Amino acid sequence: MRQLSLLCLLLCSMMSTPVEASPNFVVIFCDDLGYGDLACFGHPTIRTPHLDQMAAEGQKWTNFYVGASVCTPSRAALMTGRLPIRNGMMSAKRRVLFPNSNGGLPASETTIAEHLKTKGYATAAIGKWHLGHKEQYLPTNHGFDSYWGIPYSNDMDAVKGFPNYRQKSQEDPNYYAPIEQYQVPIIHNTEVVELPANQHTITQRYTDHAVDFIKENKDKPFFVYLAHNLPHIPLYAGEKFLGNSSRGIFGDVIEEIDHGVGQILNTLRELDLDENTLVVFTSDNGPWLPFETHGGSAGLLREGKGSTFEGGMREPTIFWMPGTVQPGVQLELGATMDLLPTFCSMAGVDYQSDVTLDGYDLSGLLRGKSKTSPRDRVFYWREEQIYAVRQGPWKAHFITAGCYGIGPKKEVHEKPELYNLSQDPSEKYNIAARHPEIVQQLTELAEEHRQSIEPVENQLEK
Repeated sequence: MRQLSLLCLLLCSMMSTPVEASPNFVVIFCDDLGYGDLACFGHPTIRTPHLDQMAAEGQKWTNFYVGASVCTPSRAALMTGRLPIRNGMMSAKRRVLFPNSNGGLPASETTIAEHLKTKGYATAAIGKWHLGHKEQYLPTNHGFDSYWGIPYSNDMDAVKGFPNYRQKSQEDPNYYAPIEQYQVPIIHNTEVVELPANQHTITQRYTDHAVDFIKENKDKPFFVYLAHNLPHIPLYAGEKFLGNSSRGIFGDVIEEIDHGVGQILNTLRELDLDENTLVVFTSDNGPWLPFETHGGSAGLLREGKGSTFEGGMREPTIFWMPGTVQPGVQLELGATMDLLPTFCSMAGVDYQSDVTLDGYDLSGLLRGKSKTSPRDRVFYWREEQIYAVRQGPWKAHFITAGCYGIGPKKEVHEKPELYNLSQDPSEKYNIAARHPEIVQQLTELAEEHRQSIEPVENQLEK
C-alpha cells in the first residue's frame, strides 16, 4: 500500500510539472540599415517607437557585427554560423550574387533552419534571400518549409531608359523610381508569382506573411527568418507611410519597418507566445553612403557598406524575449554567426560537428547568467582578404578602403593601424606607435586565423 501511495504521488508530481516548450525564434534582418538609423540608437528625426520599446524591454547590443560588409556573404554567415570565406560565398571578383550567377549556398552547408528541423520546428523564409536564385539554392532546399520573397537585391534586373537613380536620389530626398524600372520577381517557394514585385507594398506584405505564419504555427515551435529588402535602394514605402517622416523617403521606409515589428510583437503577445519567443532585430551591413539622403547613417561610426571600418560591419541589434532576456544595454561582443549556436543551444539541438563554426552561444549573456561574452574577437573579411581584426577593445587594420562608391582607395599598411574602440569608436586616432605589442598580438591572431581557412569552390564566380 505504501509503495502504491508513493507511485501515485510520483505520477501526480509528473503530471503537475509543466513541460517546458521549445522556444520560437524570429529574426528580422534589414538591408543596408546603418548603426545610427533607429531612434533608440540615436537618430534624431526617424521615429521607431516599437523598436524603442523592444530595446527597452530587451537587450540593446552596441558591439554586434556581421560576417561581411555586403549582402550575399553577410547572409551566408548568418545562415550557417560560418564566415563566408569558408563556404565560397565571398569573392574578390564579384562581391555578391547577380541574376546571371549560377552559384549559391552549397548543399553541404547546414543552416539554422536545417538544425531546428531536427527538433520538429516549422520554418519560414520571408523576404530577400540572396544566397542563390536557382531552384537548388532556394530556401526550400535549405531547411525552410516555405519561402515568399525576392531572390536577390531589389535594384537588380534594372531596365534601361529610366532616370539614373543615384542622380535623382541626390537631387530629391523623397524621390522614388517607377516600379517597372526594376524587374525583380517575387517567388513563392520555387515559382515566380509576381513580376515585377510591387515594392510599394512589399514591406507590409512581408509582415503579413510573418504574422500569418506565426498564427498558423502557434501550437508548435517555429522559426521565422524575415529579411526585409529595404532600406537598400531603390526606396519605396507604403501609402500610409509615404511622406510621413521629416527624414524623407528613407525615414518613411524605416518607420514602416518599425510598424511591422510592432505588428509581429503584438501578435506574439496576443497569442501568449511572447515569453517563449526570441526575437532578434539587426541588419546585413552598414549604410550605402553614396546615395546620400537615400542611404542611411552609421552614426558616430566610420564609413559604411562595403568597408571594414566600423560603419560597414557593426549593426544596431536588439534581442527580445520577456522573462528570459534580461533587459539592458549589452556592451559585450556578438555577431550574426552567433545566432546559430545560440538558437540551437536554446532549442536543445546538437549543432557540434567536424565543420568549423565561427559562432558562439550567447544564451548565457541573454539570460543574465554570464557577464562576459564567449566571443572576444571579430575578423573583418573583405573580398577574400582579412582587412582587420578586433580582440577586446583593440582593432588592427592591415588593409583599409572606403565604402563602395566613395571613400579612400585601398591601402595595404606596412605598419598596421591600431584603434581602441572602447575609447575611440569612430576610429579617428591611430595609436599603433604607442602599443607595438598589441599590434604584434593582433597580427599573430590574424595569421593564425588565416591558416584555418581551407580553399573551396567559389560560388559567386560561377
